[in-house]
Amino acid sequence: MPLRLTSAPVSGIKKRKTATTHRSRASPFSAHARSKPHTGSGEEEVKAVGEALLPDIGPSRYIANTAPVENVIQAIRYIKDSMWEPLPARAGMNSTRIAHVLNFRRSLPPLASVAHVHMLLQAPTLVEKEIIDVVRSGQVRRLIVPGRGSDAAGLGDCLVLTEEWEMSVRSGVLDSSLQDRFLRVLAKMTDSTAVPAGSFPSDDMRILIHGGFLVSASSLSKGSLNLASLPAIPSIAPAASESTGSNTQQTSESDAVHDSSKSRAATMFLSLPNTGPYLRLLSAGRSRLLALLRKSAHQEVPLDLLRDRWNGAVETDKSFSLAKRARGEFAGVLPGRTKKWKELYGMSFRWALEEALGAGLIELFDTGSVGPGVRVL
Repeated sequence: MPLRLTSAPVSGIKKRKTATTHRSRASPFSAHARSKPHTGSGEEEVKAVGEALLPDIGPSRYIANTAPVENVIQAIRYIKDSMWEPLPARAGMNSTRIAHVLNFRRSLPPLASVAHVHMLLQAPTLVEKEIIDVVRSGQVRRLIVPGRGSDAAGLGDCLVLTEEWEMSVRSGVLDSSLQDRFLRVLAKMTDSTAVPAGSFPSDDMRILIHGGFLVSASSLSKGSLNLASLPAIPSIAPAASESTGSNTQQTSESDAVHDSSKSRAATMFLSLPNTGPYLRLLSAGRSRLLALLRKSAHQEVPLDLLRDRWNGAVETDKSFSLAKRARGEFAGVLPGRTKKWKELYGMSFRWALEEALGAGLIELFDTGSVGPGVRVL
């Protein structure tokens, strides 16, 4: 019979634990309710600070001081060259989309709105006189699109360099003989924005309209046509003779109105190919900028913050963004996924800002602490 060394397995004897349990003492603050540090009055205070108005110490001349222009010709070239931002290396778009963006940019006419030129130079009387001088001298042509607004906020008053206009005519769908005839007629009418319908044969007129170099006022809707913005065209019919009778006077007035409407209907307005897409894109850029400003409580925001909203939460080439990408972390969306590239084809923030400022939709003021501020008017 084996001899057991201990009787613990069979006797059920268990060792008593020598460790003693310490009873926790009650905290003197246990009766008080616990609360998070940023609740109640503190949260309201932070909210009030975030909705506070920006300090305004006067108008800002940030754009005028940083724009490298001194006259109307330089302003038109600057507006044409600064409209687009370069395509980023990591665009987030396939080759088909990139080709579409570049072809769309190349197809737009080299226009510059009069409001944009005024905003860059900020001398309304002198700028308007200079515009008249360069138009009369044949260096610049003025393009008026009826129905797009004739005031500062309108889109229908544009300028284009004469050399750019001639390049558009030479590179269009017109044959060489029609190009020469069209340019000869325009050379005789340097300060006119329209040509009479009888200036060209019907076949040439149809080709010019199809090519986008002429547009008829009758093609516009009656309600959107602004007669005040149309150029003065001499009446086709002879003037009515004076009459002393009231019936004769009413008849002559109605004939004059009829002759005037016929003259305007027979007038062909100068245009450039793809002017419509250009104006629609310009309007979309203004609307996008206003929508970003209206996201703020008081519809005003520092300029740097507005630029970040315009660009979107995209990845950058800064050191911290590169480090995040190297670690495989999220560093921002690709530019091709933002509205700036999907809808506006990479329109420059500063270009859109200058357009909205020139149209009188927003204003730029100096805060004195966080740089220029932007406010919706």
